[in-house]
Amino acid sequence: MTPQPGSGPPRAARDGHKILAETIRLVLAPAVLLFSGFFTANFLISGQYTWPRTSRVFALTLTIAILSYEFIYKEQLARGATVDGARRVVLYSCIIPYMAGVLLMVALWKL
Repeated sequence: MTPQPGSGPPRAARDGHKILAETIRLVLAPAVLLFSGFFTANFLISGQYTWPRTSRVFALTLTIAILSYEFIYKEQLARGATVDGARRVVLYSCIIPYMAGVLLMVALWKL
């Protein structure tokens, strides 16, 4: 059975999905990862390894791993990017903001 022209999602829906995906990749993910890096470094530097704080950092780490994989990496692959291209997007949208948060915490700790 041959698909009919125009049988896919309407153009407005595709454009809305693209805008949402780009907003997550360029705004939401870097902001979340920046704060995650800051709070994870704060936990490690503070030396207060209580179970409630440890469980929060563990949950935060799982959350950012899922965000990075599901909403950034897999989205790029679905849009036709190569594996290297998708990894580069994860580097710029996730890893660099996370490391910036860690460095910010370390810089403030040194003051």
